Amino acid sequence: GQVAESGGGSVQSGGSLRLSCTVSGFAGAGVCMGWFRHIRGKEREGVATIHTNGISDYSDSAQGRFSISLGSSKNAFHLDMHNLQPDDTAIYYCAAREGIRCPPMSAVGWWDRWGQGTQVTVSS
Repeated sequence: GQVAESGGGSVQSGGSLRLSCTVSGFAGAGVCMGWFRHIRGKEREGVATIHTNGISDYSDSAQGRFSISLGSSKNAFHLDMHNLQPDDTAIYYCAAREGIRCPPMSAVGWWDRWGQGTQVTVSS
């Protein structure tokens, strides 16, 4: 399988952005898809995950501000980010792996298909 991000860019504090990820080549009964970010100087961290069964999960920092959703054909998923803050500045990655359920947000090493990353910059 392959994944590839699109979207990202620069916004001012309080602004919104949408990230999208296309998924291809997964033939299993279920696929877990997720968004991660790498803030400079920190470890890569989970932001939000969603399974093809519709179950989603969010990190504490994303809860209430970000929304993950499946595309209409389930070969894409999106991350709508609202009320962005400078602390959200990072490289955002999408990832996917076949599975019957998504792992906890902390299990970054479980994922085996990663996009190339897209920069999100939030200025104050």
